[in-house]
Amino acid sequence: MNRRQSGFGLIELLIALALSLVVVLGVVQVFIASKNTYVSQNAAAAMQEDARFVLSKMIQEIRMVGMFGCLGTITDASSAGEFSGAQITPISWDNANLKLTLVTADVGSSGGTPTWTVISDCRNTATAYSDSRTPASGQLAFPIRRLIYSLKNGQLTMGVGRGTPAQQVLVDNVSAFNVSFGLASSAADSSASSYSSNPSDPARIRSVRLSLTLTDPKNRVSNQTFNVVAALRNRLP
Repeated sequence: MNRRQSGFGLIELLIALALSLVVVLGVVQVFIASKNTYVSQNAAAAMQEDARFVLSKMIQEIRMVGMFGCLGTITDASSAGEFSGAQITPISWDNANLKLTLVTADVGSSGGTPTWTVISDCRNTATAYSDSRTPASGQLAFPIRRLIYSLKNGQLTMGVGRGTPAQQVLVDNVSAFNVSFGLASSAADSSASSYSSNPSDPARIRSVRLSLTLTDPKNRVSNQTFNVVAALRNRLP
């Protein structure tokens, strides 16, 4: 008596293989999508960290623009009398060359050699000297730096010093960098009522708006634009 043989036929095997292939393809697609999401999120996080570092540094320095010590009248004893011009225009934006110039009090003690040093007794006298200077007894030293931020060839750079200082790269893959100024209606008003990239009267400047656009060279994430506004703590001349 022959027993009936049982097993999978060709059709059943083909169906099983097709279903298995569909499941495997689904798993692969989920894996690829998860990996792409992870990579894009990491790229976006890196861009945000770069922007946060640069913009927070610039905001800190913008807030100290125009702080030249404890007296309003300063005698210029710097070489070629260059401090007077910097004091008159402590912040400027060259829209054609995408260059932001700041004359600001040194934040902390790690800024290196200052561009100028204001020596003052905070009562009667204040004098600006080039580079660093040691105060005498009863005097205070206020280190002042001239900073130039510039966008060129996709790099945001910074230089410190007089003239045209050497630039150091702060962040790469920058596609746009723009600066505008919040202006008061008059020098006596305290709040900004309009914005301009080329203010005619520095005394009306109350705030600075920075816009930075970063791009991913590998196209893992779309361009991201970061905007911040910093209020000036010191009234400009």
